[in-house]
Amino acid sequence: MTSQVSSPAEQADGAVVGEQRKPAGDKDVRRLDRVIIRFAGDSGDGMQLTGDRFTSETASFGNDLSTLPNFPAEIRAPAGTLPGVSSFQLHFADHDILTPGDAPNVLVAMNPAALKANIADVPRGAEIIVNTDEFTRRAMAKVGYAASPLEDGSLDGFSVHPVPLTTLTVEALKDFDLSRKEAERSKNMFALGLLSWMYHRPTEGTEKFLKTKFAKKPGIAAANIAAFRAGWNFGETTEDFAVSYEIAPATQAFPTGTYRNISGNLALSYGLIAASRQADLPLYLGSYPITPASDILHELSRHKNFGVRTFQAEDEIAGIGAALGAAFGGSLAVTTTSGPGVALKSETIGLAVSLELPLLVIDIQRGGPSTGLPTKTEQADLLQAMYGRNGEAPVPIVAPRTPADCFDAAIEAARIALAYRTPVLLLSDGYLANGSEPWRIPETDELPDLRVQFAQGPNHTLDDGTEVFWPYKRDPKTLARPWAIPGTPGLEHRIGGIEKQDGTGNISYDPANHDFMVRTRQAKIDGIDVPDVEVDDPTGNADTLVLGWGSTYGPITAAVRRLRAAGEHIAQAHLRHLNPFPRNLGTVLKRYDKVVIPEMNLGQLATLVRAKYLVDAHSYNQVNGMPFKAEQLATALKEAIDG
Repeated sequence: MTSQVSSPAEQADGAVVGEQRKPAGDKDVRRLDRVIIRFAGDSGDGMQLTGDRFTSETASFGNDLSTLPNFPAEIRAPAGTLPGVSSFQLHFADHDILTPGDAPNVLVAMNPAALKANIADVPRGAEIIVNTDEFTRRAMAKVGYAASPLEDGSLDGFSVHPVPLTTLTVEALKDFDLSRKEAERSKNMFALGLLSWMYHRPTEGTEKFLKTKFAKKPGIAAANIAAFRAGWNFGETTEDFAVSYEIAPATQAFPTGTYRNISGNLALSYGLIAASRQADLPLYLGSYPITPASDILHELSRHKNFGVRTFQAEDEIAGIGAALGAAFGGSLAVTTTSGPGVALKSETIGLAVSLELPLLVIDIQRGGPSTGLPTKTEQADLLQAMYGRNGEAPVPIVAPRTPADCFDAAIEAARIALAYRTPVLLLSDGYLANGSEPWRIPETDELPDLRVQFAQGPNHTLDDGTEVFWPYKRDPKTLARPWAIPGTPGLEHRIGGIEKQDGTGNISYDPANHDFMVRTRQAKIDGIDVPDVEVDDPTGNADTLVLGWGSTYGPITAAVRRLRAAGEHIAQAHLRHLNPFPRNLGTVLKRYDKVVIPEMNLGQLATLVRAKYLVDAHSYNQVNGMPFKAEQLATALKEAIDG
């Protein structure tokens, strides 16, 4: 993740500062410190691809960045309708940033639906680039426009650039052997070229990408490249765009190292591979496709050269069952899902608790309940992760805070699972999974040693002197049981869901033994070694602490920076480990008069904190399928400070 040293611009998190002009031929070039761009169009317009390419070039240029893809749940929503709008927001800067931005400075609207769905988020004075070709009477009527918003004065407060993107694209490709419909599909590349000119983005990477993507269709590759170049040339020559913009690389934001742009799901995939290499164990993924977790299955299936085996099961229960079997067989076993899948996997998670085998259960949270909002984000699975099993079945819980942090969180979850012989739940969410940011690629010697020792022979002596293997004889420090690989001579033992006798692992219905085993399994989780929570309280004079977990880190930190820039004293802490909590958390909470917990749920962490520490924690909640905005949180936290 990027450095947390803030610049004055990001502390204020407000208007562009340090603006200058310099001539560039007949046009001016303005220097900005940051900008927020949103591409929006029909779900078939390629907005996610356009945003991804702009992001990749921005990352290669050296800016800090944060992205927010937002797309419909339907595979192909009705064209030109509000439910079918797909958007991609990118915030990039010459300094350290934390969020995709509250509101776009530039909106690219490919049709009336895209304009109507997004205009409420666009501040007055912002630039709007509109594809005028799509503003037909029928298309406008479809989304409720009685008159053209380009002509009725409703956009007078904005800097509107009407551009016939479709016509210009078709004209640019007239020499290609393409139908008009085929040519129109490249209008997103024309728009990308135009924006690349406006913000001085590199072009070589995109052209290389297009050649690779359409390697089997060189004509299509050439057409897309031509459309991309035509968009760039249009910006250079048209009188409607008199100014282009420069955002310098964020040279002070990053520690020295090699960086790449990475999404949360990709970082998780790489973290799992790294963990398996550090553990010297094969990686096994048993999974069933579900949004927004499927990308992990797709990515890991590409890495058989690292000893990765992926199994796409027929359902969620089969996926985790196969993963638990792989854990029994000596693999670093993983299953991936979202909230509805966790519900289906709950019995097998309980079985893993009983068998005391290492298993990573990765939950990429989305809006619920039930099928809910497949492509929207939420943090509402915390209580399910904590308690969503029958009986006393405690499971450690780990949560990453940023897309890049998903790499480290995956390694930490693997460390706990392997060292303590337990399933571990990792709670990411759709915002982290699909969002991206720069990531410093670590050196291998920076990664922890996760190697484990399998059981090799007898570990217990009976009263008569006979040496035997007890599968539930525990490590006195971790309370972990030995990990015995099937087929090892002399290590035969029972498995199954019925309660085990302490030590021997034989079936036991004895009340005292059950009480002992329940308390021992709980003590094992309570005793997991996790780092203390760190508190960011620069002056030491704050009376209010804002406590967060998971993906709220970026918006909370941006809001805290705003308040501190305005002279407020406020402390911040963020939890990676949610079960067990860090040992110093209770002491930290009692240092502050007020504790505010923002969550994308109705107060699940706040419920746990109140119950455990008897602290009057105040919830600030949002469950609209979108991440918090920094200004929104800053206002709420200011009210808490003053209240």
